[in-house]
Amino acid sequence: MTSAGVSRRRVMGAGLGGLLTGCAGESAPVRVLRLATGPEGGPYNAFGKALARAVAASGGGPEIVPVSTAASVDNLRQLEDGSVDLALAMADVAEDAALGRESFSRPATRVSALARVYVNYTHLLVPAAGPVREAGALAGRPVAAGASGSGVQVVAGRVLRAAGTDERPLGLAESVRALRAGTVDALFWSGGVPTPALAELARELPLRFLPLDAHVGPLRERYGPVYTAVTLPAGVYGLAEPVGTIGVGNYLLARPDVPADTVEALLRVVFDRWRDLLREVTAGARLEPRFAISTGKVPLHAGAVAYYRSVYG
Repeated sequence: MTSAGVSRRRVMGAGLGGLLTGCAGESAPVRVLRLATGPEGGPYNAFGKALARAVAASGGGPEIVPVSTAASVDNLRQLEDGSVDLALAMADVAEDAALGRESFSRPATRVSALARVYVNYTHLLVPAAGPVREAGALAGRPVAAGASGSGVQVVAGRVLRAAGTDERPLGLAESVRALRAGTVDALFWSGGVPTPALAELARELPLRFLPLDAHVGPLRERYGPVYTAVTLPAGVYGLAEPVGTIGVGNYLLARPDVPADTVEALLRVVFDRWRDLLREVTAGARLEPRFAISTGKVPLHAGAVAYYRSVYG
């Protein structure tokens, strides 16, 4: 057996002591699960709607009701206070919630992980005709840095903090309009590749995508391995050559009191239909259980552990 296989079996065998925040016992059947997603038209919202359709098509289980939100920070707060049962969130924000760090005044106790479903690519783009060629040159300039309550705003703030930029809390659609109009000098986004709104903008306006891979090491030193080095490939957005940047996982989360058998059934749909779920979110991504269990400081739900044990034996 490989060391990776041993490691995975240890993770699966850690059981109730290390991985679970709670285990739902016998309970009444769950009829509706509210899923906190993100803004209408965004990738989380698209994923949530695709998941709702997939669960409905499976012919069993509860109805999944996607809820439009500001995204990651907002989603975790709603999960913690019981407004929703399921949520999507970026890994760095979920880790902040688990540790009671930065946006969260105390550790979240009602948040558990089902899977790491895909990786966000951090985009920092400026007009190609402008003078900015690196993030440090944005000092004093207005930057569209993600909507309030979003995970984009968290990673943008961490990258831009030292640059002393004028961060504007704008969602993706507003950010695109502002960059096109010239009211901001740069746009920050964290999402799949390609992100349709940015691909459309790149066809209208020559863009420069700034490399951010030099920030991965310092971010990992301060915040842990939720940040990884990834590459925007040549060809996407019309890029002539690859651009190194920051990768951040996305987690599907649940309250620990969602029944374990409901979560196990939900994950079976997720892994059976992952191509449909990711089609509109990120091109070329795969969802595999051996990567899905990598949820850092966020403990796995009892039903998730049951599902992964059924996969690995």
